[in-house]
Amino acid sequence: MNPTSTLGPTSMHAMKPRGSRDIGIAETKARAGSLLEQGAAFTQLEAGALQAAGSQAPSGDETRPALGEEHVDVVVIGAGQNGLSVGYHLARKGLKFVILEARERVGDIWRSRWDSLRLFTPARFDGLIGMPFPSDRYSFPSKDDMADYLEAYAKKFALPVRTGVKVDEVTRSGNRYIVTSGRTRYVASHVVAAASSYQKPKIPDFAALLDPSIRQLPSSAYKNPSQLNPGGVLLVGAGNSGAEIAMDLAPTHQVWLAGRHPGNIPVAYNGYFAMRLVLPVVFRIVFHRLLTVDTPMGRKAKPEQLSHGLPLIRVKPQDLDAAGVRRVSRVAGVQDGKPMLDDGQVLDVANIIWCTGFRAGLDWIRLPVFDETGRVKQYRGAVEGEPGLYVCGLHFQHSTSSTMIHGAARDAGYVVDKIGERLRAAAR
Repeated sequence: MNPTSTLGPTSMHAMKPRGSRDIGIAETKARAGSLLEQGAAFTQLEAGALQAAGSQAPSGDETRPALGEEHVDVVVIGAGQNGLSVGYHLARKGLKFVILEARERVGDIWRSRWDSLRLFTPARFDGLIGMPFPSDRYSFPSKDDMADYLEAYAKKFALPVRTGVKVDEVTRSGNRYIVTSGRTRYVASHVVAAASSYQKPKIPDFAALLDPSIRQLPSSAYKNPSQLNPGGVLLVGAGNSGAEIAMDLAPTHQVWLAGRHPGNIPVAYNGYFAMRLVLPVVFRIVFHRLLTVDTPMGRKAKPEQLSHGLPLIRVKPQDLDAAGVRRVSRVAGVQDGKPMLDDGQVLDVANIIWCTGFRAGLDWIRLPVFDETGRVKQYRGAVEGEPGLYVCGLHFQHSTSSTMIHGAARDAGYVVDKIGERLRAAAR
């Protein structure tokens, strides 16, 4: 599932750059090559690295400033719900740690989402450990409510978050990990990459063949209808983000929603029955306890969820139909500069929003920890072959709930327990 609502991001780096002009994908690819996959987020994603490179350039006398160095027990990368949950548990163990966040404020990853976004889960499931969400338990908080909550959480527990710190790479020297950010490096025996699976938008190569006049955005860069050209909009990807954005655009644009229907929860999500019975069963039992890597049912479900996401939670097919959204088959390619469906139909649209998922974007971890698909090899957050390196917030890291807010505490607690075990063993 893509990074909307409570399945959303913990420390993503995908935002539309300030001051960017509207350009077509073809022009972008011609100028940026393989960096196309970062879509509208390219400028922001690379800005930190370019600034760091500039700061490392030799001065007139060919000297370079010395690297600043700080030693801690644990470095946590990302101050979303997962990173803050890890911080909560680390603080309870009295460990020396820092939480590094690339954005300027805690919660900015939520503030960057589209304007009308509300969480998929009611507030009763949206609080982190130690601090209930400050809202009616059956209400659905907005993205800004969630952002402010995360910021308040970090302050309440005095978590050592350092904002505006973009990690350039994680390497290892002996039994210590080196986390480098610009001219500063952090040395620690443990590192937790608390970033979600939703870092870099997946955009198909054939997007470069589309007519440059078509306005293209990844879902992570969409804010509101005013960004788009007059005319029709094609949303590629029929999961929760695609369906939600389709409903947001339907009042102002003709909308096509392309892709395989992922199924949906068959009851009204905000009704009395759903709120008090269905959603607790789905979120707390099915997603949290039954669909895990430790159960046959979960192991069977994991590949499907990794490739196609979760069923629609809020929007039903009949809602899309009532709003005038046209549901069509999968986009297979391009014909005469226009998107072509796998049934041969060619759509004449002025805009395309790619809701086609994300890559993990953890390639700043300069260690052999990835499998042939590019995913981190791990069990419940402990990375294979790298004692001391952990991840939190990956899609189906341990269960379906791993990328949901109510799953953050359990996964973070497991990781911190493993860190504690390793520290005790080293002290013997």
